[in-house]
Amino acid sequence: MLTLTDNASAIVTTLVSRQTDAPDAGLRIHSTEAQGPEGGARLAVLVAADPEPQDQVVEVAGTRLFLDESAAAALDDKILDAGVDDEGSVSFAVTPQVA
Repeated sequence: MLTLTDNASAIVTTLVSRQTDAPDAGLRIHSTEAQGPEGGARLAVLVAADPEPQDQVVEVAGTRLFLDESAAAALDDKILDAGVDDEGSVSFAVTPQVA
């Protein structure tokens, strides 16, 4: 199952709380039409008030992520990290979990 670093959890929580006050809101990670450089799915994020009916919901220490089917499969054994640059732009990184 997807896990989050402490940075990612804090950043996702901040993003969600700044964009909506819906009590069940979270960050939705979903696949896009375009493919990545190696032909894999490209993923996009957006703040959502509720998950879509088919989304997998991942909750870690109060941080909620909604993953569509492709994102759930692609991120199943990964770690999500996040950072904020000097200009306030958020970036996400996905790394493999160490067994």
